[in-house]
Amino acid sequence: MKTNIRKASAEDYESLCTLFDELDVLHRDNLPHIFKKPDGPVRELDYFLGLTSDENIGLFVAETEGIVVGFVHAIIKDSPDIPIFVPRYFTVVDNIVVKPGFQNHGIGELLMDKMQEWSIAKGATSIELNVYEFNSSAISFYEKCGYKTFSRKMNKKLE
Repeated sequence: MKTNIRKASAEDYESLCTLFDELDVLHRDNLPHIFKKPDGPVRELDYFLGLTSDENIGLFVAETEGIVVGFVHAIIKDSPDIPIFVPRYFTVVDNIVVKPGFQNHGIGELLMDKMQEWSIAKGATSIELNVYEFNSSAISFYEKCGYKTFSRKMNKKLE
């Protein structure tokens, strides 16, 4: 199965909305107190076009036999301008998804490799990401890609 990784374009809107929806369902099912089904499109067209036009956002798609089967969305950030922080220029992976029938074929790794190449070209010195604890398959995937936990976000529900 030959997979091509390329920069997303406006023509990918519908395909990526389908993939965003798959990702959103996973989060809604596991964290219904945080995520809900939107009344309209899963992502507004203007939001999507902003992703494809911002030079500090990397949105890359995986295409197999002309079908978009996955994407990675990353953002270049600076550390806050606060004296305690060492100045850093880094990438944050916001989303990655591969269609279920195409998982475990190396497509996720290809997407992460492309995002890493883009990050290096942009001058980033590290890559960060957030993953919810329920998502054990994503945690395993990220660990396989060389990522390690370096902070923990905690939550307490108030009654």
